[in-house]
Amino acid sequence: MTLDNVSAGQLDGVPSRSQIAAMILSPATHRHTFTGWQHYRATRDQFTPPPRLTVRQYRMLPDDRRSDYDVYRRLTNINLPVQETPMLGGVTRLLDRRLQGNTLRRNSPTMPGVMVSGWGNHGKTATVCSVAAAFEDQWLDFHHHLNPDSVPGTADLHAPVVYVQTPVTATPKSLCESILNFFGPERWKFTLPQLIRLVADCLRDHGVKALIIDDINRLRMHRADDQDVLDLIRALMSFNVTLVLTGVNIPGTGLLREAHFSRRARQWVLPPLETTRVHGLEVTQIERRFELVELDRFAYSTPSQIQAFVKHLRGIEAHLRLLKAKKGMLTDGSMPEYLMDRTGGVIGLLGRLLEEGAQEAMATGKEALTEALLDEIVIGRDIPAEGTEPAPSAAAGTELSDNKKTPGRTRKPRNTVFDDRGPRGDSEPPSEVAS
Repeated sequence: MTLDNVSAGQLDGVPSRSQIAAMILSPATHRHTFTGWQHYRATRDQFTPPPRLTVRQYRMLPDDRRSDYDVYRRLTNINLPVQETPMLGGVTRLLDRRLQGNTLRRNSPTMPGVMVSGWGNHGKTATVCSVAAAFEDQWLDFHHHLNPDSVPGTADLHAPVVYVQTPVTATPKSLCESILNFFGPERWKFTLPQLIRLVADCLRDHGVKALIIDDINRLRMHRADDQDVLDLIRALMSFNVTLVLTGVNIPGTGLLREAHFSRRARQWVLPPLETTRVHGLEVTQIERRFELVELDRFAYSTPSQIQAFVKHLRGIEAHLRLLKAKKGMLTDGSMPEYLMDRTGGVIGLLGRLLEEGAQEAMATGKEALTEALLDEIVIGRDIPAEGTEPAPSAAAGTELSDNKKTPGRTRKPRNTVFDDRGPRGDSEPPSEVAS
C-alpha cells in the first residue's frame, strides 16, 4: 500500500484501537525488578512509528481510524528514541569495554567498576541501561539463554544484569534488600552478615555479571549509615560482578573526595588523604577501582560540535509525526541555535521541549514545530549557575575542564547577642538583649 492510496478502512502500520489501548493502559513495569528489567530489555527497540501521511491522506481516513492514528502518533511523539551522540559514545565504549573485559577475567579478587556522573536530564540512566541491556542480549545469545554457572538441580532465574536504585534512607541492610527484592519481594528478617552472604549467593546463583546502582549521589559521607553503605559497595566488588554506579555530580558528593579532571593527565585527579601525610598510607578501594566518566551536554562552539547537534535534531525530526512537518523543520535556518539557547544543550530538556511542542502542534492544528510555537512551551532550565557545573568540553563524554573555585556564598552573620564579652567597663553602655 502506498501513501497516495490509503485504504479508507485500514491503515497499515497502525495497531487497532484495542492494541493501542493495551499499550497505554498496560501496568507500568519498573526496571528494579527482574520482570520489569526483562520487559524493558525485550521491548526497548520494538516501537515502530506510524507511516507519514499528508493532510489530504489524513482527511481520507474514516473518523475512527483517524482517531487511532492521532493517538498512535501522539504516543510516537512523546517517546523519542535514544540516539548515539558524542557524549553517549564515550560512556558507551567505556561501559562496553569494562563489561566485556570483566567477563573474561579469571582469578581476580575484585572487578574494576565504572561511575557515570552528570547533571540532571543528561541521560545517565537511559545510557547505562541501554548498554547493559545490549550486553545482556549478547551474553544470552552466546550461552543459548542458559546460565553457564548454574548449579545442578536448581532452577534459578538467569539474570546477567541487575538494576537497583540507592534507597532514599540508605543503610547496608536496605541496599541488600533492594538487591534481593530485584528477584522477588520478600520480608528479609536476617542480620546484616546474613544478608550480605545471601546477596553474594544470590548474585552467583542467578549468574549476575553486572550490578547497576542508580542514584548513588544520595549517599552523603557525613552520615555514618552512608559510610557503611560505601563499605558494603567495596565488599560487592569482590563478588565477581561489575559494579556500575550512576549519579548526579559524583565528584562533588565526597565519594571521590572532590575529584577534578586534569587536562594534562587526561584523567580524574584525587587529592591526597590526610592519612597519607600522617601515616604514609592511602585508602584506595573506591578511587582506583572505579573509572569515572562524565556525561556532558551538547556543545555548540566548533564545526564538529554543531554537526553532532544538528545530526541529533535530524534523528528526532525523522521520528516525529506531524502532518505539516517539512524536511529541515528542526535543522534549517536559526532553529538549531534557538533550540541550543532554550535548552543549553541538555539532552533531556531538548527532548521535553520537542515532545511538548509536538503535542501543542497537534492540539492547535498547526502540525509543525516553529520557533513561535515553541516560545509558548515553558520548560524548567535546571542548568546550575556558572561556576557550579563544568563547562562543555570538546571531547564530551570523556573529559571536563579543570574545576575552578566556586565563589562562596555570603554567610549570614552569626548572632552575637549572647556572647560573653568579659567584664564591662564603667564608660561602656549596657548591651541590648533581644527579646
